[in-house]
Amino acid sequence: MQTMQTQVSSRRAFSGPSRGAGLASRFTRVQHVARSAATDPSIGGKNSPRYDMDPDNASILVAGGGGVALNVTRRLKNMGSWVWQLQRTDVRRKEIEGMMALVAKGDAMKPADLQKIMDGIEEVDAVICSLGGSTGDASVDSEGNINLINAAIKKGVKKFVLITSLGCGETKDAIPAKAYEVLKAVLLEKEKAEAVLMAQDKMAWTIIRPGGLSSDPATKTAVLTESTKVAGSVTRDDVAMMAVKAVFSKKTDGKVLACFDKTKTYGPAEYTELII
Repeated sequence: MQTMQTQVSSRRAFSGPSRGAGLASRFTRVQHVARSAATDPSIGGKNSPRYDMDPDNASILVAGGGGVALNVTRRLKNMGSWVWQLQRTDVRRKEIEGMMALVAKGDAMKPADLQKIMDGIEEVDAVICSLGGSTGDASVDSEGNINLINAAIKKGVKKFVLITSLGCGETKDAIPAKAYEVLKAVLLEKEKAEAVLMAQDKMAWTIIRPGGLSSDPATKTAVLTESTKVAGSVTRDDVAMMAVKAVFSKKTDGKVLACFDKTKTYGPAEYTELII
């Protein structure tokens, strides 16, 4: 048995100091939330919270400089979602606003910035995070991501999708040994953020670990799998596509998923694909 509940919500668009008052105005919209008596609250773990998100009506914060994050924002806007993208600078403002998304100006390394951003958006349904640093300074891979996870919990976010990397955790041996040694500093910091996300029970979560990234056009042959033994390369846009699918699918709740192009694996591959 399914009932329909109509809710009217006002969501305030966050604006950085340089944005005009018009674009930062409050808006009101009608949200139709479908709730089913048959919904299984244990999907993704017995403590996983219930949530219902309609892509055409969701408010989502995307965190990441460019690459995957920009593709995530574009895909969400094409689906009709309300999107804010976390940015430290205004370098990509024109591109982001050109997609009819909003720039949330702030630094993930500064909890006060994240608090201000969360306070400036009345509701945040989900976060998709692809924050990452470099082998020279990987602090954002742990501290920055953890700051955002904690801010999301405090805000009451329903689902958090964290994009890290193959080579983390149990997938260490799936990537070439030389690649692991080069990326070790980053991977170990990403693992810290993964651990914090997996340990909390206030919001649903998914971790996506992509393989080597390219900026080629999407191939649409990327896969998600719980296998920890297979790796391969994948385009940034394909990772974005999978992240967007994951945020709206309960099938991915509480799962750590490898992401790679099934036509570009490193050697023979045996795995079970998660279809969402």
